[in-house]
Amino acid sequence: MIARVSALHTYLYGPVGAPEILSLHGLTGHGRRWQSMAENQLPEARWISPDLRGHGRSTWAPPWNIESHVASLLETLDEHATGPVVILAHSFGGTLALHLAATAPERVRGLVLLDPAIGLDPTFMQEVAELTIGSPDYTDAAEAYSEKIHGSWGEVPAPDLDIEMAEHLIQLGNGRVNWRLSTPAIVTGWGELARPIVLPPSSMPTVLVQAMKVQPPYVTDEFRSALTERLGENLTSVEFDCDHMVPHVRADEVATLVRTVL
Repeated sequence: MIARVSALHTYLYGPVGAPEILSLHGLTGHGRRWQSMAENQLPEARWISPDLRGHGRSTWAPPWNIESHVASLLETLDEHATGPVVILAHSFGGTLALHLAATAPERVRGLVLLDPAIGLDPTFMQEVAELTIGSPDYTDAAEAYSEKIHGSWGEVPAPDLDIEMAEHLIQLGNGRVNWRLSTPAIVTGWGELARPIVLPPSSMPTVLVQAMKVQPPYVTDEFRSALTERLGENLTSVEFDCDHMVPHVRADEVATLVRTVL
């Protein structure tokens, strides 16, 4: 049993009464990452964009397992949604979207999964978790910026990265800096990505986007095959020639895909 968890700190964009999108960021992210798309690509929708547990301005208190994340998201829907939502989810958010759809399918109209990370190799996840423990923060903002542009954020427009730095980077008590997050929650999250694949109901319209520059891929052959077999014609599968930060580098194309299920 999981104790009741408080609703998440949530950003709301768009008109009340419009079709609703629950947008879920990935590990180390935050809900405000969706603001640009909400305001520029899909202003006709009502966006519900929470900071996940252990991230941003939401609670950093445990538990941080998938079940506690889903419980928090359902409570957030209770607070902000008026009916079933389309879930737009990136990376670890894709895992949560799939678990939420499997747990409470009546709350979900459709899924748009942007390079979702699920069912990943346990050895790989152990390595990533150990790297996080070994290097949990940065000397200064310049080091944090460099890590972004020389990693998966290399294709992200500079203004988006500037917003990320201003919103999400904080000074630590030890004089160093880090993103606004709980490192133990992140380490737990890496471990949760090694859990078995979960699939949505066979009737749920689902869009799967794979970022083809990500190696090793977060979208595994096993997951794609299982999703295709489960959903059949209810699955739209798309490949983008980009790195992992799909919402930032392919915002227009993502908005078009979201409209197909909104």
